[in-house]
Amino acid sequence: MVLDVTATGRLYRRTPPDGPRTMIDHHSALIYVMVVASAADDDMTDNELHIIGEIVSHLPVFKDFDTGRLPQITNECVELLSDAEGLDRTFQIVRGALPERLRETAYALACDIVAADGSVSQEELRLLEMLRHAIGVGRLPAAAIERGAAARYRTA
Repeated sequence: MVLDVTATGRLYRRTPPDGPRTMIDHHSALIYVMVVASAADDDMTDNELHIIGEIVSHLPVFKDFDTGRLPQITNECVELLSDAEGLDRTFQIVRGALPERLRETAYALACDIVAADGSVSQEELRLLEMLRHAIGVGRLPAAAIERGAAARYRTA
């Protein structure tokens, strides 16, 4: 699947890009984490893609990010994940690109994407556990982050 972004920041599907990179910046690492979380249950929903676009457009960590790069980075991650060892390789790339101070932020973004559709699958829970270990987020901070994401996306 290949995605593009409109002038308003909404993602949509389009034609394939070039290949993934192995050296990425912290913005790309955060986007990779959200894409991985969205793909965890093998169903990247339009709602999840919309939330990724909203997060990138509004969170302070992305204030100096060129949103026009979002589709390219998303596509690179999707391509990377399509490889047999793609998830492990993606986690290695993300860990290498994320400064320590943004690891909990990355985990929080993944939790937001997982919680966005209102239900959490076993695949998504397993992915969050793998991500937590891969980027070095402790069990207690992870539990607090998960609780916050669940509260933000809970409906009445």
